[in-house]
Amino acid sequence: MIPDIKATIDHLVTQVSQVILGKEIPIRLALTALIARGHVLIEDVPGVGKTTLAHVLARVLGLSFQRIQFTSDLLPADIIGVSVYDKEVGQFKFHLGPIFAQMVLADEINRATPKTQSALLEAMEEHQVTAEGETRPLPTPFFVLATQNPLYQIGTFPLPESQLDRFMMRLELGYPNHQTERALLKGRDRREMIAEMEALMTVPDILAIQQAISQVHIAEALIDYLQAILEFTRQSPRYQMGLSPRAGLAILHCAQAWALIHGRDYVVPEDVQMILPGVVGHRLVAITKPGNTHTLVKQLIEEVAIP
Repeated sequence: MIPDIKATIDHLVTQVSQVILGKEIPIRLALTALIARGHVLIEDVPGVGKTTLAHVLARVLGLSFQRIQFTSDLLPADIIGVSVYDKEVGQFKFHLGPIFAQMVLADEINRATPKTQSALLEAMEEHQVTAEGETRPLPTPFFVLATQNPLYQIGTFPLPESQLDRFMMRLELGYPNHQTERALLKGRDRREMIAEMEALMTVPDILAIQQAISQVHIAEALIDYLQAILEFTRQSPRYQMGLSPRAGLAILHCAQAWALIHGRDYVVPEDVQMILPGVVGHRLVAITKPGNTHTLVKQLIEEVAIP
């Protein structure tokens, strides 16, 4: 089973990389979060392919897809849904909002007000929403890929820590290198390419891979390494606060998923180090130079010894 998963993911990444050029690692990390039943936040400047990545992933994964464009006047009901009176039956009927999709693109999430941002909390954590006194389950799988612009841009509302923590990973795409950008400029229109792509997986395939994570072995020494990372962040005076148990579970599950998609049924320390920037970068805040998350994670990896 493990080699089949690796071959499937490798093929999928190859197809996505034809549209999103030169970004294999972010693509694999986004798939890792999906397999680990988490959600992804992509923070970057406009125009580097955040929205395109969401579209192409939904296409090749065969998932139902909805895009929510977050704006300052967006209301929670615009996300969850609203009841409308039906004259024919003489009663109110609930119309499902765009959150009821297997993959949801929350585009420019930090342009909406905190009240609207909070409408995603229950959905992301519980995979259900409560509206008008009734709890409605969301589709399975349920994967939120949110994008946000850098906080220094005009018209942004910073996500509170509680909502940031709901995202298993925060990723960046960054500008392409010279060769990749040249290929992009000379290539076909990305929207046409996405429209021609076919689903490479089915929902049962994705659910089976998600279930397979439980078969990926975690050695005691690896648990020791993970706990050492958590303890270091809690005791070091470098951070405003340490990593929570939820962060520890996110590291563990992402490391298992990363090992799985690379054909192994066991986790090695390099798996933890590979996914660590995406998992803890938005959870660690330095007392000095708060925005320098890359340096924080690099120091964390260098200073915590592998057992």
